[in-house]
Amino acid sequence: MGEKPEYLIKKGIRLDGRTIEQVRPMKIVAGFLEKADGSCYIECGKTKVVVGVHGPREVHPKHQENAEKAIVRCTYDMASFSVDGERKRPGQDRRAIEISKVSSDALEAAIMVERFPKTAIDIFMEVIQADASTRVTALTAASVALADAGIPMKDLVSACSFGKLYGADGEEVIAVDMDKPEDNFGWADCAVAYMPNFDKFTLMQMDGNLTVSEMRSGLEMARKACKEIYEMQKAALKRRFEQ
Repeated sequence: MGEKPEYLIKKGIRLDGRTIEQVRPMKIVAGFLEKADGSCYIECGKTKVVVGVHGPREVHPKHQENAEKAIVRCTYDMASFSVDGERKRPGQDRRAIEISKVSSDALEAAIMVERFPKTAIDIFMEVIQADASTRVTALTAASVALADAGIPMKDLVSACSFGKLYGADGEEVIAVDMDKPEDNFGWADCAVAYMPNFDKFTLMQMDGNLTVSEMRSGLEMARKACKEIYEMQKAALKRRFEQ
């Protein structure tokens, strides 16, 4: 986890030089994989994720199929070399299984699943380098990969995190897009997924404690950040289809 810093923000500037409303530099590449129906590679700061989408396709095992809509199955995992220090044990742990489930729900809200009954849409999210906010980075990439696969969607899903940082003068400050020190030592963090055209959150998960006013402030900042990410997602898809 590293040594706890004396403060995470001072005079409105965070340890990495960002303001409270700035997201980390982001790179999005649609169509990154050849052997997937849709794919995306994303970098958010030092966090790097690859997503591949397969489907709609036949459901296996058969008893899982739904006669009225497609089922959305996310598999979130972190490569054993993706974290500092000790190697992560290969395979999904309880955290990865939980993130897979909530990611499926967050993305299903945007997919027109009723158009593909008795099928499955499989989304594989692999974190290859972790530096906090991995689930929201993976969700942002997964949305682009779904669009790259040509799967009809109501809207793209854009995702980001926000949390509460402690300042040099003892103040408590809400900021978006947590990096590793902020995620490890901040007093609270919240992951959200958002459909900008519908002004609808499809995921909200929080660790720690926030007051009502802090939550409102964080959600408003998250809306703004997600709208910025949304434009980057659209630009990545435009580059992909212009090729």
